[in-house]
Amino acid sequence: MLGVGEKVMKVEKVSFGEIKIDGKVWSDDLVIDHGTISLRNKSVSRMSKAIYGHTPLTVHENIPWDCSTLVIGTGIYGSLPVTNEVFKMADELSVTLVVKKLKDAVKHLNDPDTNFVLHLTC
Repeated sequence: MLGVGEKVMKVEKVSFGEIKIDGKVWSDDLVIDHGTISLRNKSVSRMSKAIYGHTPLTVHENIPWDCSTLVIGTGIYGSLPVTNEVFKMADELSVTLVVKKLKDAVKHLNDPDTNFVLHLTC
């Protein structure tokens, strides 16, 4: 059962660099907070790109922590690095962290009290 204010979302397409949710095509990384979609602000994590070989997900981003479960879609091939600090923050906040490739992550889109960070490429 969805929480108050949460809506059922339908994923119509998932491909490299693109996702279609509820009829709208997105080509940038997304954050979904209780059904509200916004763009991932990864510019604050670019400073760590040299360490990981790719811009990682860091705690400095707009991560929607107000949930019981946070699903991170790590891209089509599962290549998005997630920093240890993200895992530590989830533990501190008692948020269950689920890290999966994008196509598996979106299967949880309508799980109750679940928010998302979705990487659309690698």
